[in-house]
Amino acid sequence: MHGSLPRPARTTRRRSAAGAGDRSARARLTLVVLVALLAASALLGLGQGASGASALRVLVDALAPGGMPVAAQDRVIVLDIRLPRVALGMLVGAALAVSGAVMQGLFRNPLADPGLVGVSAGAGLGAILMIVLGGGVLAPVAALLGLYALPLAAFAGGLGTTVLLYRVATRRGQTSIATMLLAGIALAALAGAFSGMLVYLADDRELRDLTFWGLGSLAGATWSKLAAAAPVVLPALLAAPFLARGLNALALGEPAAHHLGVPVQRLKNAAVVAVAAATGAAVAVSGGIGFVGIVVPHLLRLLIGPDHRYLLPASALLGASLLVAADTVSRTVVAPAELPIGIVTAALGAPFFLWILLRRRGVLDL
Repeated sequence: MHGSLPRPARTTRRRSAAGAGDRSARARLTLVVLVALLAASALLGLGQGASGASALRVLVDALAPGGMPVAAQDRVIVLDIRLPRVALGMLVGAALAVSGAVMQGLFRNPLADPGLVGVSAGAGLGAILMIVLGGGVLAPVAALLGLYALPLAAFAGGLGTTVLLYRVATRRGQTSIATMLLAGIALAALAGAFSGMLVYLADDRELRDLTFWGLGSLAGATWSKLAAAAPVVLPALLAAPFLARGLNALALGEPAAHHLGVPVQRLKNAAVVAVAAATGAAVAVSGGIGFVGIVVPHLLRLLIGPDHRYLLPASALLGASLLVAADTVSRTVVAPAELPIGIVTAALGAPFFLWILLRRRGVLDL
């Protein structure tokens, strides 16, 4: 009888390993599907618009010049207007989604999001500060930084807000989720108050820019704007996968992560800087775009599990696809006018967020 006892344990271990393998296989398949989805979203974004310019003709002509007659106007529309806009949408969507996934792993709560806890508001304050005062008090700084003035100002605002939020919500090594959310609301309100004061000081031209920018938009995307944001966002996105192991260990609690050999404090610092950089630069070039950081990681966590080795790259791919698709909708649904992209993402994200809250409370039996 004693010899038969280990068999159930071995069977359980084999089943657990098989389940984990199945989830990993699903995650890898999901990554392949998401790459295809991103390519399809990009092609759709290049092909749709208020004008009838053919993206296919322009791309074929770019690859094989002279093979297909293309109007100069169509070439400008596709290569100088639509293409940088799609590229910027990919960059911003990936930044917001990965930031949400990292924050959810850091705070060990699926409701954490740069927009909900005030990080986006802090980044927005930094950007507004540079927009309004960049021609006056901050003119020397703006002249010194050039194209990077706006994304770096937003990065500084996001970093300051994130550090302050973490300090307030963490006590004796333990992070209070309730305190985090309440502190985020307070910090967002404070950042909104200072932003309102700056808006009051803005002139008519700056007011128009700030109003449309506050609702979120990729309008006016240019290669120079992309070049300004990419050096800030890309290092944060490339650094995020190196946080995966630590975030997985952190899910067991900080003491357990420490015993597993994870440098917890260094992990926290790296995560805070990565989130602030990605969110700050994204807010600087696109304005306030909400719910991407909470919808994308949570949806993927339900699909492929909480393993950050797969969750972070999947979030980048799905976030990029979602924002490019939302931008395509925003500029075609009321063409030739344009709907702010923040309205589209809010219309999609708010019901999903309510569903998450109801599901966590057990109201929905799913």
